[in-house]
Amino acid sequence: MSKRLSQRLRGPNATFLIAALLFFVVVQALLSFGLLNNFWRGIIFWGVAITIVSLGLNLIYGFNGQFSLGQYGFYAIGAYASADVTYRFMRSDNSALIVVIGGSVITLLLMWGLSALLRRFYGVSTISAFVFNLLATIIGFGCAVVILVPALNAPISALLAVLPSGLAQQIVFFFALLGGAALAGIVSFLFGIPVLELGSDYFGIATLGFTIIIKVLLDNTDTILPFPEMKGARGMVGIPQWTTWPWVFFSFMLVVLVMRNVLHSSTGRTIVAVREDERAAELVGIDTAQSKLLAFVLGSVFAGLAGGIRAHDLAFLHPQSFNFIQSFNPLIIVVFGGLGSMTGTIFAGFTWILLLEGVLRLYLPAGFETWRFV
Repeated sequence: MSKRLSQRLRGPNATFLIAALLFFVVVQALLSFGLLNNFWRGIIFWGVAITIVSLGLNLIYGFNGQFSLGQYGFYAIGAYASADVTYRFMRSDNSALIVVIGGSVITLLLMWGLSALLRRFYGVSTISAFVFNLLATIIGFGCAVVILVPALNAPISALLAVLPSGLAQQIVFFFALLGGAALAGIVSFLFGIPVLELGSDYFGIATLGFTIIIKVLLDNTDTILPFPEMKGARGMVGIPQWTTWPWVFFSFMLVVLVMRNVLHSSTGRTIVAVREDERAAELVGIDTAQSKLLAFVLGSVFAGLAGGIRAHDLAFLHPQSFNFIQSFNPLIIVVFGGLGSMTGTIFAGFTWILLLEGVLRLYLPAGFETWRFV
């Protein structure tokens, strides 16, 4: 086992690990000694967030071959869900924390049981699978609202009040990020069941429509949806600024580690096989629908995690930041970095933000950053 571990820590793996740790130490030192102002701090944090989103898209498009423009929709879901948890916590209300975490756990358990049950029956239609899982989601989050919130709100609030405020905030922030990522994953699972049946081009159009729908819903969170604290098209304010460099860095490393291990597993080989030739993959016994759904959900979870990080760095969210034009950003990064290349995506993500939103914004006329959409 030690020999196998030592072999894995050689070559490119060791180079990447050393470079990542060096990057972490350098940025932390610059922040600690006040050598990075808020502008460049924000650029670095934004670069990491957009890179995480782009890695998720590369898993979906670069490795699995499913053209998607929906990453910013899931990015928005993660951002707003996690922000609502911490916003309410700061006002001594932990109902959002209970709903997001409790509802996600119950829903995932119901979906797991439903999946095991449906495997016993041959020929279950896509629409039936979608309806069953949608009902599981409604039941899961309904139980969280009706049962868990009245039962657990007071005890959890009392427990968090006993803890040191700094520790309580970090615990809530962890679960807020986890809940935002989980919610993005659940929504992507429901969306992917019927839509992944479409061809890649039509799937891209459907995901673009999904991003537009999410943006419209965010514009009306205080009217159509029961979330007045999000303030709809006026933008959500009052989000605690809890994102720190260790949170950003270790979230990024977690995503890289998970994605790399998945791609180097037998599951990852089935994901890539679907991209190479879906019909041939089916002929050798690969469940292509399951492989596509797994890649789509995992990529969306990455986007939801990045949304939570970004929300607690800006301390402000506006629906316009998640419009369909912005959804082309990760696509451009993935194409520039190379489809199916994690290293290229990481390099392109940081370079894209550093140059376009950092250097060029300082030295070129205002509005230059929008020229990339021409």
